[in-house]
Amino acid sequence: MLKRCDWVPQADPLYQKYHDEEWGVPVHEDHLLFEFLILEGAQAGLSWSTILKKRENYRQAFDHFDARKIARYDDRKIQALLSDPGIVRNRLKIQATIQNARAFLAVQKEFGSFDAYIWQFVGGKPKVNAWKSLKEIPPKTPESDAMSKDLLKRSFKFVGSTICYAFMQAVGLVNDHTVDCFRYRQV
Repeated sequence: MLKRCDWVPQADPLYQKYHDEEWGVPVHEDHLLFEFLILEGAQAGLSWSTILKKRENYRQAFDHFDARKIARYDDRKIQALLSDPGIVRNRLKIQATIQNARAFLAVQKEFGSFDAYIWQFVGGKPKVNAWKSLKEIPPKTPESDAMSKDLLKRSFKFVGSTICYAFMQAVGLVNDHTVDCFRYRQV
């Protein structure tokens, strides 16, 4: 039996697959970075399990996270999204997704890629922590504070420091697998 991080529910194969194959793996593809940023913001006030179960629906509803398409969404599209039970139907989060797509495109234009921009917050390589237990893992760090502050300055929404740290963990800017987890050394 594989030892996983304690936050992974034992009886949830979807969560286990996410933990085992994605969480903490360094991501450098802009499209996937954008997807994770949007999903982490959508999670605000909810469980990650809720978002994980709706992930495929999000991909369909939001044009597979094509930022160029999302940046052009109008009121008609917002209304359609608000009536889609496959996503979190929160007007502020939907509008934030549209705003974030526009801000994302501006960052790509300025830095050449979102990847080049976002990885600067950890000096271009993953920060490897050595947590022994879930209790040791902080909800935010100076790096996530800096990321949040800069994203907000660039007009991103739903990017508080705690959301940014969850994003950093998900896309491998930090390795927060506990040292007893089988993925710790793999990522």
